[in-house]
Amino acid sequence: MTKEQSVKEIEYKMALKLLKILLSRGIITDEEYAKIDELNRQTFSPELSKVYV
Repeated sequence: MTKEQSVKEIEYKMALKLLKILLSRGIITDEEYAKIDELNRQTFSPELSKVYV
């Protein structure tokens, strides 16, 4: 894995963590969580995204 890809993985994991916080606090719904996560996967293109689910 390249340094650039490693950075993308870390950025995706940070975004995922923030999403989980928003979901747990009731700020977003499960549907919104799924939509935002899909957009994040497209943006960050993490190779390991299936592992994080």
